[in-house]
Amino acid sequence: MAMKITDANFKELVNGDKPVMVDFWAEWCGPCRMIGPIVEELAHEYEGKAVVGKINVDENDEVPAEFGIRSIPTVLFFKGGQLVDKHVGAAPKNVLEDKLKALV
Repeated sequence: MAMKITDANFKELVNGDKPVMVDFWAEWCGPCRMIGPIVEELAHEYEGKAVVGKINVDENDEVPAEFGIRSIPTVLFFKGGQLVDKHVGAAPKNVLEDKLKALV
């Protein structure tokens, strides 16, 4: 299951020793619901190798503001605490998986 990421736990997770994939989403967002199952699959498949999580932009405003998130879904990829890649909009699994695989 994808980890629930919040303003409170974001920095700790991103600065860990594993690559991190963060899905910025909201309940009302249709494209977010389309990639939701893909994010869950990747969380399961990369368990132990990477942190895969979701941050609800309606419940958390500091992290989305810090990264200038204006469109959702937006998926950010971090390694060593640094933003290294991003994808804006819905995407098929292979697009997100390729970006994550490159970091593992």
